[in-house]
Amino acid sequence: MAPQHGPALPALGGRRPSYRERVADALRAAMITGELRPGEVYSAPGLAARFGVSATPVREAMLDLAKEGLVDTVPNKGFRVTAVSGRQLDEYTHVRALIEIPTTASLATTADPGDLAALRPVARETVTSAAAGDLIAYVEADLRFHLGLLALAGNGHLVDVVSDLRRRSRLYGLTSLAEQGRLQASAEEHLDLLDALLARDEETARTVLTRHLGHVRGLWAAP
Repeated sequence: MAPQHGPALPALGGRRPSYRERVADALRAAMITGELRPGEVYSAPGLAARFGVSATPVREAMLDLAKEGLVDTVPNKGFRVTAVSGRQLDEYTHVRALIEIPTTASLATTADPGDLAALRPVARETVTSAAAGDLIAYVEADLRFHLGLLALAGNGHLVDVVSDLRRRSRLYGLTSLAEQGRLQASAEEHLDLLDALLARDEETARTVLTRHLGHVRGLWAAP
């Protein structure tokens, strides 16, 4: 979990959210990386101390996450992180593949090269974060990269749907993957994907993204 003095809260999705939303994003990121574990009960004051913020925005953010099904309220105790079953993860990953693979691959013929190239620094952030073992930074950059690509298709609703699916597909195996030195290889696929799109090679882009999304179930997810 975060240091006692609290990290800078990430802004998942590259937007400029409210403070309450920033706290919610930080909590989502901690769930995605497995630093907040399913089945565990966390109090708002306890989380506030660990993030270095006040309890009120944490409590409000957790109520927002409860509406998304990411946590359950536990009367007089706090919030329990909900578990994602193998079947749920398979379903989320399947829907993501149906949406993300064809939409992203089609950018090889429709996206402006300048818009694609503008995402290269974000792709590099995923690599440097993975190399440093900074899982929160990796998750934040990974989300910005993929949502940034999808945004180039011009369908805001599609971006919202995939964003929700990605947050629900919590990657409990990220820590072990990073410890094994395998996260960096996955991160470098972001650069491979960009290279394929800029080369107008739709088939290679499709192949790279199919392999990349396969890590969600095959490598990152806990059994």
